[in-house]
Amino acid sequence: MSKHNTHLAAAKNAGVITSLDYAIFQNHGYMGLYGGLDAKGIHKRKGLAKSQQIPDHMGSTELAANLFRATQTEEKLRRENIKGKHNANQTHFEVGKKVHKTIQEPGGTMPENLPAADSIKKLGKTSKPKQLKPKKKK
Repeated sequence: MSKHNTHLAAAKNAGVITSLDYAIFQNHGYMGLYGGLDAKGIHKRKGLAKSQQIPDHMGSTELAANLFRATQTEEKLRRENIKGKHNANQTHFEVGKKVHKTIQEPGGTMPENLPAADSIKKLGKTSKPKQLKPKKKK
């Protein structure tokens, strides 16, 4: 997710240039997907410290919803050649809101109601991949 977020070229082409622009743009996507909650609200709702990054504490369901939101926003910005920070922000919000509705319709758990997962950074440090051992010939 973090890798995708840093490569939102379509947002840059729309006029989202500075890190502040990007934070505002990202917040609009969050507000659409998380039922109106911005990054600060998500931190509070999930009990995350200000220093903890939201994507680092997403489980697979939440991560999938956010990746879908980000990819669909990027596609829409590119496809419709959206220009201007305001228009890019509005697009991100609207796409997030549609993903929220898509989760809601079949009765899925809304992203704002999912618990914070263990930090992916913590998991990466503590768990080593299992080494497969070759089977012994009989």
